[in-house]
Amino acid sequence: MSVIGVIPARLDSERFPRKILTPINGKPMVMCVAERAMNASLLDEVIIAVDSEEVYKEIKKSNVKVVMTAKDHLTGSDRIAEVVENRDVDIVVNIQGDEPMLDPKIIDGLVNEFDDSSISMTTAVSTDISPKDFFNSNIVKVLLDENRDAIGFRRDLFQEKIGGWYRHVGLYAYQKDTLLKFAGLPTSDNEKKFHLEQLRALDNGIPIRAVITDYPYRGVDVEEDLNVIIKMNKHEKS
Repeated sequence: MSVIGVIPARLDSERFPRKILTPINGKPMVMCVAERAMNASLLDEVIIAVDSEEVYKEIKKSNVKVVMTAKDHLTGSDRIAEVVENRDVDIVVNIQGDEPMLDPKIIDGLVNEFDDSSISMTTAVSTDISPKDFFNSNIVKVLLDENRDAIGFRRDLFQEKIGGWYRHVGLYAYQKDTLLKFAGLPTSDNEKKFHLEQLRALDNGIPIRAVITDYPYRGVDVEEDLNVIIKMNKHEKS
């Protein structure tokens, strides 16, 4: 089984422009993510998919493979689909470029789920969720059924029962055919309503199996998140 990880790296993200190049202890954030991803046992290759010459030149200084993609992709999954469309690969892992504390073991957990041939898409969730997280729209929450399949994703839970929700971790894995199908679907109603691309999968009958972890770290959604990550990174290395 051939498995690659792709990090979609758009330079001008809406909530925190240029965050993928923001230095964390001397390295661009996206490089911190890539180096951790390369420690996953089950990835054959890690690729950073960029939309900017500036980012491309920065990544080329390293030992990580980088691919230039179109600027007009609406989602990270669409960008990844461009990268893998003509590649001979079985499983594709979507690794968010704003998870600089990424645990590579989570990637391996997502890939291992595909030992069950009925699984077409996986994601990761964490039991580490605080009361503050429930009302932070930057923290995505996930509701699972008894089989660990996602039945709902939300940014805000003001109108939902709080019990049973997990914190979403910014990783997905797909069978290649599933990814290409997903990227070719029109934006769904719930995707538009809740601003979450994974709802396009659920709205079109693509199940998402979740790997449950106790992953304690949050991604960098806004600039204020950086200080927390930098402190954690320093503590981890000390």
